[in-house]
Amino acid sequence: MPTVLIVDDEPEVRKLVAAIVGASGYTVLTADSGEHALALYEKHGARVDLLIADVVAPGMSGPQLADRLSALQPDLKVLFISGYDQTHVVQAYVLNRGFELLSKPFRASELASVVDRILRPAPQSHAAGNTITSS
Repeated sequence: MPTVLIVDDEPEVRKLVAAIVGASGYTVLTADSGEHALALYEKHGARVDLLIADVVAPGMSGPQLADRLSALQPDLKVLFISGYDQTHVVQAYVLNRGFELLSKPFRASELASVVDRILRPAPQSHAAGNTITSS
């Protein structure tokens, strides 16, 4: 089962996001800061499939954390959440690096849908590879 690391300095947001993601069947790790997330990542000792991080945070920002974790795990998928205008994040991380951004406030169904889309790619169609031959 994929593992999701959730990082938000607001306990209520962190708990809510963890509950939504956990209800979708994913393994959830939570941290209240970028520094705590890095320590947890090292301690966890296994790959993290998705980082969900608030963009604006005291100490280490979400983008800074994403940079640090991506250096350790280059294929890490990232979903930023933010209640602020994040034009620079969209340009630098979403458009240029393929990360995702979900604006706060969001509905539980929106978060679950985005996480599923990131972690459960659509099944590939076999029809494209079928060839009909005649004898």
